[in-house]
Amino acid sequence: MTAAPLANLPIVEIRDLAVPLPDGGDRRNAVDGVSFSVAEGEIVCVVGESGSGKSITAQAIMGLLPKIFVKPKGAILFEGEDLLKATPARMRSLRGSGIGMIFQEPMTALNPVHTVGAQIDEVLRAHLTLPAQERFARVVKAMEEVGLPDPERMYYSFPHQLSGGQRQRVLIAAALILQPRLLIADEPTTALDVTTQKQILQQIRDLQRSRGMGVLFITHDIGVVAEIADRVVVMKSGRMVETGSVERILTAPEADYTRMLIAAVPTLEAARPAGPVHGPLALSVKDIAKTYTIRSAFGGMREIAALKPTSLTLHRGETIGVIGESGSGKSTLARCITKLIEPSSGEATLTGDGAQKPFRRRMQIVFQDPFRSLNPRRTVGQSIIEGPMNFGTTKAEAWEKARELMALVGLDPAALNRYPHQFSGGQRQRISIARALAMEPEILVADEAVSALDVSVQAQVLKLIDDVQKRFNLAILFITHDLRVAAQICDRLLVMHRGELVEQGSVRAVFSAPSHDYTRRLLDSIPGRRAAA
Repeated sequence: MTAAPLANLPIVEIRDLAVPLPDGGDRRNAVDGVSFSVAEGEIVCVVGESGSGKSITAQAIMGLLPKIFVKPKGAILFEGEDLLKATPARMRSLRGSGIGMIFQEPMTALNPVHTVGAQIDEVLRAHLTLPAQERFARVVKAMEEVGLPDPERMYYSFPHQLSGGQRQRVLIAAALILQPRLLIADEPTTALDVTTQKQILQQIRDLQRSRGMGVLFITHDIGVVAEIADRVVVMKSGRMVETGSVERILTAPEADYTRMLIAAVPTLEAARPAGPVHGPLALSVKDIAKTYTIRSAFGGMREIAALKPTSLTLHRGETIGVIGESGSGKSTLARCITKLIEPSSGEATLTGDGAQKPFRRRMQIVFQDPFRSLNPRRTVGQSIIEGPMNFGTTKAEAWEKARELMALVGLDPAALNRYPHQFSGGQRQRISIARALAMEPEILVADEAVSALDVSVQAQVLKLIDDVQKRFNLAILFITHDLRVAAQICDRLLVMHRGELVEQGSVRAVFSAPSHDYTRRLLDSIPGRRAAA
């Protein structure tokens, strides 16, 4: 008879792990000499910036390293078995049954042409021999356990028919349906709004406690660390910087790098002094609205009000933040204002001295994902000069402007001949800002422009936006689901909920004395806020 496992027995133990980089990399090893463990019933957070090696460590545990990597060195002991010596067949049997994984981007991880129920069922079919009816019952139960509404109906839904939070719950259900001993969560809440993020974090914590499994949680958000971690591993450039309990790391960090990560986390304290805006009016929005007509599931057509009549004014030198959950209408508002979509009613009017300029020169937009908004087949220099040349600027003048703007956003002008994939995420976002500024706009719309960036890079990009606003006297409409970011850069806030503007005012007024229940709920959902308090 096998003895019962001891409490806090390590489920996975990483010993001196090294993952060599191919020749030509920026360092010898993507991961270099990393050692730590995850015990049953424990949540260990691995925190660090992009390029720190945290996701590579997770991929090494799962045996999912890209083929360009040389075989890792060291040992990864899963319940005593060295995974680095396991055969491909053995690793396939462990994935799902012994180790589950939740990926960062559910729309990438889920197959768009299969129902979500069938994709969870695929895990069962790969590991167990069960009749279809029993598999269906298990999938429905797993979906119910992660809080998905009406799971029998949702079984037959496709990924695009679900919200971001629901898609992430589907991935959690797939990762946990075989009750693995270890769950690896790789940035599972990065792109989610604060209320959904709070729900997902609580879901993972509840399931971990009820099942006694170990969790390896990878994140760059110190607020998430404060919310969920028992123990923390800090990584930088492939190496472990320090490790310890969450209390010790957050209150008495030993390494300068850890202190920098903590200091870079934005707070709810408004960074800008409150006061009237004296710049000239740049934008007037009057009762702008957007309604979509879609075919209902039972035939016929129905209307969805994505944006209810909304009005606002924006002055030169002012930043207005638009905050709210996914589906609140904030991005629809931005797209109506920028004429990327046609509003159903109302109008957005540009005012001021630049009336003779074309609309696209006066208003520019910076999107959330710079890798998707930059053409991968064009050098970044070609992307920056394209807009000005379309409006009559000579090629020589456009290139000279591009060099000036690269220097302005903190990048070497010599890099203009490089392609987007040769830059980091933060650098690509700087390039997107340079491309927008090349048009010499009066208004800049930033749609979740920093939501996918590390906290330290995020702080740098926010400072850059603030600097260029002061230099060019820009009016900025800043769309974000991160209230802490809004506090750092905005003068006024608009709070949106289900397509409706429910509250507005100065940053200090909205955050210190919110008048709407929805605003209070957003504030209460900020990860780490209760821990910090």
